[in-house]
Order: sequence, then structure tokens, then C-alpha cells
Amino acid sequence: MKKNILYLFLLVLLSSACKKDDQMVFQAEDNIYLDYYNSDGELDTSSITYSFAYTPGLAKDTLWIPVKISGKRSNVDRRFVLEAIDSLSTASEDLHYEPLQEHYILPADSGSIRIPLILKNIDPELSSKSVSIALTLKQTSDFGTELPRDLLVKRFTFSNRLERPFWWMFWESNLGEYSRIKHQLFLIGSGTRDLVDMSKPDAYLEIPRTLFYIDNMRLFVKDPFTWVSRHPEKGYVISPRSGSRDYDFYSAESPEIKFHIKYIPEVNNHFFIDENGKQIIM
Repeated sequence: MKKNILYLFLLVLLSSACKKDDQMVFQAEDNIYLDYYNSDGELDTSSITYSFAYTPGLAKDTLWIPVKISGKRSNVDRRFVLEAIDSLSTASEDLHYEPLQEHYILPADSGSIRIPLILKNIDPELSSKSVSIALTLKQTSDFGTELPRDLLVKRFTFSNRLERPFWWMFWESNLGEYSRIKHQLFLIGSGTRDLVDMSKPDAYLEIPRTLFYIDNMRLFVKDPFTWVSRHPEKGYVISPRSGSRDYDFYSAESPEIKFHIKYIPEVNNHFFIDENGKQIIM
């Protein structure tokens, strides 16, 4: 708490130069910082976490990074630099995120701006691991970085990983044993991302709706071929695997992320296969 109060004091002191005051002229170099604060107005030094798992088929998404000056506004455009810290990052440029620009422009008469960090969901490994990118502001001829490090560095951690939701236990007799692949298919085919938590008061009122979502899921996994033909707006594709009667199911936007549909000759039918090699049957 004391550390946060100190940071706030420094920012208030530096930002006071943004106000007109005929009797005091701020002479120090203008600085720039990452403007992350929690709901209590305290400096937020935690990592930003993100998962593609709840938006299946999404090939990329944008996180907006708030950048702010401490000092005077200017009537001309000014440059600043935001770059990755390789030693603190596990994400790979191009594979996990789009390259940052060499520099960014703070428009004239502006005191803040938001910079896009475009994350990419094309690495199949993201379904089983998280990667991170640490970003920092660098000094330029227009802006200094003479502020505490926590105001200049931010880490972003992201994945395509799912965890077993609490509500699954109440509907396991309908959904079957949990697996991440089944959870991902649930998000695609059910029409919702959550089922009713039966531990909550009046949860019984949501049972009919929940059974509707489960039935959507059941029809999808039983016959994904018909589902794809009936829902072209979803953007999913089924293509045959070479040399077999198996298929791959995937989003046209992120074809690297594939779900295996395996042909089982004993029953002359196709089934989704989860990460444990088990058939997904409902």
C-alpha cells in the first residue's frame, strides 16, 4: 500500500504541469507510463491474463494498452516506443502476436492513447500451455521514462486452455466425463459458455434452458457433418484426412487448431476424439 501511495504521489506531482499556472512553470522532462489501475484507484502490477478458449474459432484478438503522459501536452505530434522484453517473454513474434511498430505517435494536444497488442491463436500448443509477453516503454527524444519500473512494464499471459468448470459436476450424467476437447466442443455447439450451477437458489428455474443447451451439444457431436451444413455462419469446416476415413474439424479462421473425427469401423460411424484418445459420446 505504501508503495502504491508513493507512485500516486509522484504521478500527481508530475501531472500537475498539465494544468495552467501563471505562477509555476514545470521544467522537467515529460514522461510516459502504462496507465493500469484497479477499481480502488491503486496501481495494478498484476499480469493481464487472456484465454482464446471461450471464443472457439477466433484466430486473433486485440488487447488495448493504455499509455499516458506525466507532463505537459504539446501542440505537435510526439513519438514513443513500446517494445517486448525478450528475457521476460515466452511468446514468439508472428506465431503468438503481431509485431509491434518501431514507434507510436501520440497526437498533438493528447495526454493519453491506447495501443493495440494483437494476440494470435494459431499455435496448437496453446491448448496445453500458456505463453507471455512483457512490454516496456523506452525513452525517446520526446519522452523520458524516469518513473518507477512498475509504471513502465506490463506482462500479458495468454493461452487457449480450458479448466473444468464448477457446474460440470452437476451435469456430468448428461455431459459425461470431463475433457478439454469436450469442453471446447461444448462451447462451439451448445449455444452457451455456462450451464446453471445447481448449488444456487432457484437454479431449478434454469433446468429447461440448460437441457436445451445440452441437447444442442448432443446433436452437434453426434453428427458434426450436418451441423456444419446447417450453420455456415459459424465458419467451421470438415475436411478428410489423407489415407483414411477420418476427418478434421476446424475453424476456417484458424485451420491450425484441428479436432479429430475418427471413423470407427465396428459401428460404421464417426466420433470426435478427445486429448486422451477417447471417443466423445453423449
